[in-house]
Amino acid sequence: MKAITLNIVDTLDKYRDIYKQALLENVIPFWEKHSLDSKYGGYFSCLDRSGTVYDTDKFIWLQARQVWTFAMLYNRVEKRNEWLRIASLGIEFLKKFGRDNSGNFYFSLDRQGIPLVHSYNIYSDCFAALAFHEFWKATGDPDSYEIGNLTYKKFLSRLKHPKGRFEKSTGNRNLQSFGLPMMTAYLSSELAEHLDSSVVNKVFDNCIQKITKTHYDEALGIIREFTTDDGSFIDCFEGRLINPGHGIEAMWFLMDIALKRNNNDLFSFCVDTCLRILEFSWDKKYGGIFYFMDAKGAPPQQLEWDQKLWWPHLEALIALSRAYLHTNRDDVMDWFDKVHQYTWDKFPDPENGEWYGYLNRQGEPLLNLKGGKWKGCFHLPRGLYECWQNFATLSDQSSLNQTRLD
Repeated sequence: MKAITLNIVDTLDKYRDIYKQALLENVIPFWEKHSLDSKYGGYFSCLDRSGTVYDTDKFIWLQARQVWTFAMLYNRVEKRNEWLRIASLGIEFLKKFGRDNSGNFYFSLDRQGIPLVHSYNIYSDCFAALAFHEFWKATGDPDSYEIGNLTYKKFLSRLKHPKGRFEKSTGNRNLQSFGLPMMTAYLSSELAEHLDSSVVNKVFDNCIQKITKTHYDEALGIIREFTTDDGSFIDCFEGRLINPGHGIEAMWFLMDIALKRNNNDLFSFCVDTCLRILEFSWDKKYGGIFYFMDAKGAPPQQLEWDQKLWWPHLEALIALSRAYLHTNRDDVMDWFDKVHQYTWDKFPDPENGEWYGYLNRQGEPLLNLKGGKWKGCFHLPRGLYECWQNFATLSDQSSLNQTRLD
């Protein structure tokens, strides 16, 4: 290992403090102040720049994500009663109104909990399982344990036909979505210590196979969003689609599984793939990570392809800080510095707190919302927390090494 200099220690300390302060003094207070629905329960996610509610519909995956966020903070940062109260506000709303008669979580409800949109995919179930499990860890609530486990099992059972009766495809072009193994890997990793190890290991094996083989493009060294069952390429919009944020996010999910299994080869694969995705998707003219790309450089189907969104940049910061924690590679830290600089120059709102979610290609705010149908209290606080923890560990290690050198 290279010698630790005071310069490096100072840099690690700086990053640790930036991410910790932003989480606890800026982002979390914004959601505590503006998102709680004290009348009907649950949370408002549609918040404008100042935190004013502009729509009261409630989207299940965002309700569940916010439960997880506050329960996670209670479990892993500090046992603040207010954080547990906020998590309880969401969990009780989900218990009362979140599921249909078959136990599937809806996609959306109105403010009072009346169902609006059925569970047309399984991501509501995914994040509900995550939320109930984390809340159970905070409280020991048996109902939450039962709901969390049942929902996880339902999620796994639906993987082969995730959309069920809402599937639009004729079945003549069967494409596998990368989102399923990606989120299965994350959900199972989060729940792993409380599940049957034989079940979890089979799930991990399947996710690793799909992510590193089926969806991995060996020629480009990056991840494809859609492939056939055997990983074959189909030259169509979906077959050429690259979602850089998904690919990078999945790499740190697999890093965590690699650490659980002491699999150095898998960890190295994740680090190298993450760097290649960044090289492929970084906007050389204006900076930032493109939202969508076409593997062949053809016009993407998504008209918003060149926007810069908050979550891919946060996933990159997590992946890079996690990678540097375990490798000390200079190229990894160079990329972290680059992504950090762009992210903190463009996304935070210094006047009102929290971050903009959607920028145009030039890096200017495209929408002034802080939350909506897709952006809620999850990616940003999770990203800030993970980076804070990674740099706290690095700082402690580097300080110890410096003391030994002295």
